[in-house]
Amino acid sequence: MASSSGNGSQVRPVVTRFAPSPTGFLHIGNARTGLFSWLYARHFGGKALLRIEDTDKKRSTQEAIDVILDGLDWLGLEFDGDTVYQSQRAERHAEVALKLLEAGQAYKCYATPEELAEMREQQKAAKQPMRYDGRWRDRDPSEAPEGAPFTVRIKTPEGGETVIEDAVQGRVKVDNREIDDFILLRADGTPTYMLAVVVDDMDMGCTHIIRGDDHLNNAFRQIQVIRAMQGIEDGWNEPTYAHVPLIHGNDGAKLSKRHGALGVRDYREMGILPEALFNYLLRLGWGHGDQEEFSREEAIELFDIAGVNKGPSRFDMKKLLSMNGNYIRKADDARLAKLVAPLIGSQADEGLLTRAMPELKARARDLNELADGASFLFKRRPLELTEKAAGLLDDEARERLAAISARLAKETDWTIEALEANLKAYAEELELGLGKLAQPLRAALTGQTTSPGIFDVLVLLGREESLARIDDQAGSQG
Repeated sequence: MASSSGNGSQVRPVVTRFAPSPTGFLHIGNARTGLFSWLYARHFGGKALLRIEDTDKKRSTQEAIDVILDGLDWLGLEFDGDTVYQSQRAERHAEVALKLLEAGQAYKCYATPEELAEMREQQKAAKQPMRYDGRWRDRDPSEAPEGAPFTVRIKTPEGGETVIEDAVQGRVKVDNREIDDFILLRADGTPTYMLAVVVDDMDMGCTHIIRGDDHLNNAFRQIQVIRAMQGIEDGWNEPTYAHVPLIHGNDGAKLSKRHGALGVRDYREMGILPEALFNYLLRLGWGHGDQEEFSREEAIELFDIAGVNKGPSRFDMKKLLSMNGNYIRKADDARLAKLVAPLIGSQADEGLLTRAMPELKARARDLNELADGASFLFKRRPLELTEKAAGLLDDEARERLAAISARLAKETDWTIEALEANLKAYAEELELGLGKLAQPLRAALTGQTTSPGIFDVLVLLGREESLARIDDQAGSQG
């Protein structure tokens, strides 16, 4: 399928891009805009491209880039074509600036840093907006000292307004007097972010720019470069912009470190499944009726930018954990065992974990809880009991454990049904509820007060291990 271009002049196949800057982690908000860009392209059968904006060499380490690529791969976002690295395209960025200069759409500015600082001070004192005053816009470069350094600035429109029909925000406009002649090339010849981004977007053939609404002001500047280049080079078509509101914390403030984890890797380490985070981010500011959970295929089929809310969405950790718990319960047992085994350690047995998983996953909200709940299977005797578990094992309880051990030692059918019938009969003999026996038995078998069903625990541990653990506690009276 295809979608109309922003200027309505032609129909083009959809091309989106996700362009994170390597800052050490893949921010959860960036991941969501990346997801929206990816889904939009997939929905229309177009291309989703990836660009790494790595021009800040101090922060853009290979390690930081790998973290982003790993996070995207974990989320299952596979992008089309080769990854574009902005730092490798500086020559092309400069070429565009020089073409604008040659066409009279840009000019050389010889203002010194001191002059610009003085200009800003005067504007501040006069309570005027602080922006470049165009002092070199119409001056002859010959007026500058010979060999003086210069920047290249774009000539922005001096009157009228710039209007953007944003796919999320609606019609937004700005008085062109508010857009100064911003720098395209610095005095050392390096391109600015404002130039590099728009050149890359155009060269990559992007039809739709989906990003956070903190970039909305940038769009008014970037569109000036596009319009200035339209009479110089082919292919400079205005994209459709879609500026997505930022994610806020539960308190309504912009999501920050004080709200908890910020990076995709953090959520992975917290034991969140990728499909759960994918689904949660999808629902964070977008919806389709009352539906809460979507398969990847459903998300691609249903997603449209028109469904994105205009207002900020609030990140709710409880809701994410609840959704993650649902996905854990639906996940393949062998897959969960493979994910949980490394969290338990070298003693973990994937086969046993897989067999235990139907019971283990019933109450876990994340993989770490799942690992904690499964750890009893691999503990070495004698078990170290939690304080609460030890509190259940008074002398009377230990006497009953000894009697339970004797009964179970004679059991010939080590199945859930037979074991349950055996212990129920014993509870009736004692005129007790089954829970009065199950609680100390759970403490002896797992060292904890919570676990899967007690008869499942007996079957999973097996006859020999179960009896040995019971005897360890039954034999430590007094």
